[in-house]
Amino acid sequence: MLDVGDPAPSITAKNQHGETVTPEFVQPTIVYFYPKDFTGGCTTEAAEFQAAFPEFQEIGADIYGVSMDDVETHADFADAEGLVFDLLADPDGDLADAFGLEPTDGMIDRRTFVLADGEVTAVYDPPNADPSGHARTVLQETRNEFFRGG
Repeated sequence: MLDVGDPAPSITAKNQHGETVTPEFVQPTIVYFYPKDFTGGCTTEAAEFQAAFPEFQEIGADIYGVSMDDVETHADFADAEGLVFDLLADPDGDLADAFGLEPTDGMIDRRTFVLADGEVTAVYDPPNADPSGHARTVLQETRNEFFRGG
């Protein structure tokens, strides 16, 4: 698994709109992996990232959610939950592999990476943790890291 200080991987994937996305990882970027659309913890996590999205935008941070669900399932999930950030489809596990994660039974464990200036700046490794409050933790720590509490 990638760790703090590792170079950011080069990735390309389709988002929920079927558009090809290639994050550059220059500005603060949150990439959170989650097991499956429309499940309890994953819905909570997505809703909390959505609720905090304006604050992430204020600090110039991008957010990408990643699971092994396909584009169509992501589109349905984003629509149902009102998500405006990109959900990247990783049905073959290529993005998971780029981050050093190993899918199990067609799902990726919950992990969050913060990347900036071409490298990993933080890793949250709570595969079985309650996702409630996670987005706020990532927001606050990202804000503190890049803006000294600003």
